[in-house]
Amino acid sequence: MSILIYAESAEGKFKKVALELASYAKKVAESLGTTVTAVTVNAGDVSELGKYGVDKVLKVTNDKLATFNAKAYADVIKQAAQKEGAKVVVLSSTTDSLYAAPAVAVSLEAGFASNVVALPVSTSPFVVKRNAFSNKGFNQTEIATDVKVIALAKNSFGLVEATGAATTEDFAPALNDADFALKVEKVEKVSGKVTIADADIVVSGGRGLKGPENWGMLEELADVLGAALACSKPVSDLDWRSHEEHVGQTGKPVAANLYIAVGISGAIQHIAGVNSSKVKVAINTDPEAPFFKVADYGIVGDAFQVVPELVAKLKEFKIKNA
Repeated sequence: MSILIYAESAEGKFKKVALELASYAKKVAESLGTTVTAVTVNAGDVSELGKYGVDKVLKVTNDKLATFNAKAYADVIKQAAQKEGAKVVVLSSTTDSLYAAPAVAVSLEAGFASNVVALPVSTSPFVVKRNAFSNKGFNQTEIATDVKVIALAKNSFGLVEATGAATTEDFAPALNDADFALKVEKVEKVSGKVTIADADIVVSGGRGLKGPENWGMLEELADVLGAALACSKPVSDLDWRSHEEHVGQTGKPVAANLYIAVGISGAIQHIAGVNSSKVKVAINTDPEAPFFKVADYGIVGDAFQVVPELVAKLKEFKIKNA
């Protein structure tokens, strides 16, 4: 009766969220007196999962699954859960997993709780703490079904290394044409830079930067920090930056360790989408900008002066501490 996690990977390598799920599931398994099994799809070396608490890995290798398909992936996870007799199935809160999770829950006749931010409050009854009201509050949700499906909020638990190694087993779930009824026509991938989904640090710009020609200083700041580059909705609507960089409630959610908002006033939709970030920094000329009310640190000043000075200081610090 192992706990099952779906360990996401990209180009054969595990995403950080997969290791966070393993760390989380290990702690839950210890409280339930059971083990952790991970199901992977077209992943390469799976030994890394063992370093974070996974006891067994079910390796699925199937060319038809090269591109994410929510229905097919949900079927894979369901069959893995049934094979292992899993009573708790844990997925991440990435876009892909949140597409698949409800389908997994329906197929297993399981209760589903998304945006889980901590270890279960209790396991009998099974109660979890979740983000609510656009990350402005929390609620405690009891899952009363025999099988429970939960989605762990990104960056809410962290990585915890464990001892031991995972055994591996090839797993070939039975998939049919109905699983692939939805066809993916095209996938556009960004390469050569840190992605918003995986970034620990995100640097984001708003209309205060006055135009796309001024993004060079943010790109330099992101580069020195090893950060992902993002923008507010008005910026993407104006085509100053690509829509793939739009973050907020109507764009990509951000739960980074550090989120730096430059020239972003802080519309409620933007703040709701980035509020899960652990440390938020605002740089704005307007001391009444709404973002300052939720920021951990604020700099009232001209971004065109503040950002270059910040970049220079960071470069100096890196040289001294190299």
